[in-house]
Amino acid sequence: MKRQQAPSIRSRKLAAELRRLRANAGYTTTQAAKECGWPQSRLSKMELAQQQVKQADLTKLLDIYDVKDQDTRRALSELVRGAGKRGWWMRYRDVLTDALPDFEAEASAIRAYESQVIPGLLQTPTYAEAVFRGSDVHDDMEMKRHVEARMQRQQILTKLYPPVFSAVIDEAAVVRLAEDTSVQIEQLRHLLHMAKKPDIGIYVLPFSAGMHAATLGSFMILDFPAPFYASIGYAETPTSTVWVEGDEDLRHYNAIWTSAQNAALTPAASVRFITEAMKTMESRS
Repeated sequence: MKRQQAPSIRSRKLAAELRRLRANAGYTTTQAAKECGWPQSRLSKMELAQQQVKQADLTKLLDIYDVKDQDTRRALSELVRGAGKRGWWMRYRDVLTDALPDFEAEASAIRAYESQVIPGLLQTPTYAEAVFRGSDVHDDMEMKRHVEARMQRQQILTKLYPPVFSAVIDEAAVVRLAEDTSVQIEQLRHLLHMAKKPDIGIYVLPFSAGMHAATLGSFMILDFPAPFYASIGYAETPTSTVWVEGDEDLRHYNAIWTSAQNAALTPAASVRFITEAMKTMESRS
């Protein structure tokens, strides 16, 4: 039996956009499929990245959903043209919603390595604001939207069946102070609270571990419950988003993450480390 190829990042993103646009237009899959003259199963498969979306299909759906913005229509057409291609990276235009929350919501497990800041899924609002202010590229309104979006992403950790989230956090992220020390103290206290949850594992990678496999920067690996959805890697650069989906590249990412986890403190030792760091900050503030 021929093994079915997992959908590419582009086809997954296209499927997520079709689901979002349909919901925004107020249609169920049954209603939208009926408008198109299709069986409901056909649209459902498109929205699960299990069936190819042709340009004519996309045009019909966008017309039904009353999508008039030409930039959005062009960007989605680009996704249709590239949906079957398995690329090393994909940089999405601003007119499309970020793909990361779509994939986080579907993931059964998320593994993250963070070298400079606390992982976004574990950040407090004030800490997230400090991170965005530190980048010095967001005005107040834009920064507020970014913080709100980050807090919205975190809801996946409190849903009925949350993904298993494992984070290797470099000591630099634990001890790096925000401009207001109380912000970092609050963040570390929140980190200790989240570490108590059964589906969350926190591993501090101390400076004493020396040079390690993950010195090239932060990244995430997202695993999915169905074999059809292969794992994907994710990383950010100052100007783009990098998605990794090839088997060989994923093996490399997995090896790096496992090596970093093995070099890190155990969850219990990590809690003690974070507690001591927080006490030190409190005594100095």
